[in-house]
Amino acid sequence: MAKIAYANANIEYSPVLLVCIFLLIWANDSFAYLIGMKFGKRKLFPSVSPKKSVEGFIGGLVGAVLVSIIIAYKVYPGITIANWIIIAMMASTLGTIGDLVQSKLKRRAGVKDSGKIMPGHGGMYDRLDSIIYTSPFIYAYLYFVI
Repeated sequence: MAKIAYANANIEYSPVLLVCIFLLIWANDSFAYLIGMKFGKRKLFPSVSPKKSVEGFIGGLVGAVLVSIIIAYKVYPGITIANWIIIAMMASTLGTIGDLVQSKLKRRAGVKDSGKIMPGHGGMYDRLDSIIYTSPFIYAYLYFVI
């Protein structure tokens, strides 16, 4: 099992690990969008984010888990497949919560985008909300469990 050195964690630093975590979050976002657009019927939290659906959330979760299995076998086998699946489930669930928190903040502020750098995409913060919200939890999991 590889060790990662973040702050005082007793694990070795690996940029590949960071990329893998980003891949899980991006897989969740992409699968949630695609499945939600195609099959989304039941709204997840319509008062905050009217386009998010339960089916999209499940699609994102399944997509992230599938990508985690590929990562465990092909990209970063230093962490067990079970741990990768747990990390994928954390990334999916917490990433969705991060998206909803960002949407709630924007609704309260009465704005569509959180910035002007990426018009129509919600701004830079909207692109990073999943990562910002999920990172501390995944770090804690890696620190205390792996």
